[in-house]
Amino acid sequence: MTKQEFVDRLASKSGLNRRDAATAVDAFLESITDALRSGEEVAFTGFGKFTVQNRAARQGVNPRNPTERVQIPASKVPKFSAGSQLKTAVKTS
Repeated sequence: MTKQEFVDRLASKSGLNRRDAATAVDAFLESITDALRSGEEVAFTGFGKFTVQNRAARQGVNPRNPTERVQIPASKVPKFSAGSQLKTAVKTS
């Protein structure tokens, strides 16, 4: 499902017009991004939790030259953990 398809589905389920639904989706995504950027976690009970995970520096292999080792720097990455209700809904479908 693309973002536009999601906006269309949100508009039909909520009774909003497409423009208002698109604004709501953009605000939702921006709010989650801002929270993660500032180090907060975002949790929706039953649905899931968005967090920031610290990935340690490590050594990798250059795919073009498998004998060459490269250093991969430490980084922060977003992580999503599904909640129990979401897991059950997907499992029963």
